[in-house]
Amino acid sequence: MTRRLSITFRLTLYFSIASSLVLLVIGYWVGAAVERHFVEQDVHEFAGKIALIGHTMTQEARGQRSETTAQRLADALVGHHGLVVAVWGGGGETLYASADAAVLQPLLAVVAAGNGAGLDAPQVWQAEGRDFRGVVVELTDASAPGQARQAALALDIGHHREFLGTFQHSLWAAVLACILSTAFLGWVAARRGLRPVRDMAEVARGISASRLQDRLALESVPPELAGLAIAFNDMLERLQGSFRRLSDFSSDLAHELRTPISNLMTQAQVALGKARSPEEYREVLYSSLEEYERLAGMISDMLFLAQADHGLLMPRREPVELSEEVTKLFEFFEAWSEERGVQLNSQGAGRVMGDAAMLRRALSNLLANALHHSPSGTEVRIEIAEPRPGWVRLSVSNAGETIPPEHLPRLFDRFYRVDPARQRSHEGAGLGLAITRSIIAAHGGSIGVRSESGRTEFALELPQA
Repeated sequence: MTRRLSITFRLTLYFSIASSLVLLVIGYWVGAAVERHFVEQDVHEFAGKIALIGHTMTQEARGQRSETTAQRLADALVGHHGLVVAVWGGGGETLYASADAAVLQPLLAVVAAGNGAGLDAPQVWQAEGRDFRGVVVELTDASAPGQARQAALALDIGHHREFLGTFQHSLWAAVLACILSTAFLGWVAARRGLRPVRDMAEVARGISASRLQDRLALESVPPELAGLAIAFNDMLERLQGSFRRLSDFSSDLAHELRTPISNLMTQAQVALGKARSPEEYREVLYSSLEEYERLAGMISDMLFLAQADHGLLMPRREPVELSEEVTKLFEFFEAWSEERGVQLNSQGAGRVMGDAAMLRRALSNLLANALHHSPSGTEVRIEIAEPRPGWVRLSVSNAGETIPPEHLPRLFDRFYRVDPARQRSHEGAGLGLAITRSIIAAHGGSIGVRSESGRTEFALELPQA
């Protein structure tokens, strides 16, 4: 199996490669620049010596000196150590030659082969165990245009080579030291830069069902990781909320199941306590049947919510006229509303895309909830409108006690009670609003609630057909 490389190692490797390439290029450039400087320095010295030789030859042509040409050149070039000079006349005769002029033979062979060796292209060669750089130039004299002369000059560059060797050795040693230093510093920088990632891993390792309160300190996270840190903290917040709701749900579910089961056990024990008539046993069975129906309804609702939680709730898509569904529900709840002395009113119309049965169940839950909490002599009002293009809004409002603001966000939680001390009535198990929210979410809509000034309103929005 291929070994996975850590981010620290990768960053260190990439940084080391990049810095090594930069340092190698700089080292090569510096070495070439120093060597080019020595070449330019030698060419400059050649130019000076050529000017000196030309001046001396001009004085000879004008008859300003009485010495021989060789003597005059020897006097002019005295003290120039490492310089080798040879001058030839137009007929090929040697006018002047230094004592070690034999080292010029390789240079003259290059010129004889047709290669240039002027000031713009000095030649380098070895002779007698020494390194030389030399040029061959034409000497011209305006006062004597017919007297063509040629001069060959060479400089011993052994001390240049020795200096360059020492310099390049030190240079590449420094480059190597810099590469190793940058690799180490890159490793240190990568580890320090990835410290927030390790902190995230440390927090993640400590996460458990009983320890979800830890958060990353955003002020110590670099900007590049701020988004990841915020998302990580938000994830922990959601997990903590989910575990809290799951714990509350488990406790409420146990309580809700315990009540009908206790009733069934109590009724059975009482019925078996003494002999009873068939009519009395029939009453016990009817009472037990009511508890069974309550349990069956609760289990059915829980299965429905489980399907919604896992994305298995797939409503059909067909046009649904909400005003018609509200009319049918009013007919169904008419007897109960008359019994409670609550009036049912609706206005508006709107067509949405969805599953008619599911939407009818969601509206039924909202209407039943409104009737249950409406005082006698009040009304439950349903309004249908189009708040913005492409959407339909349906609201169910009723008069009653104002719900405290801190309870509103959790009204759609399963088994949630605004008053924990109040027991559930037999009409429901406290899952109606949770089922309604799941149905609306499955249709791509949203639902909310507000309660103020003694009136509570549930409002849902669905995509328009």
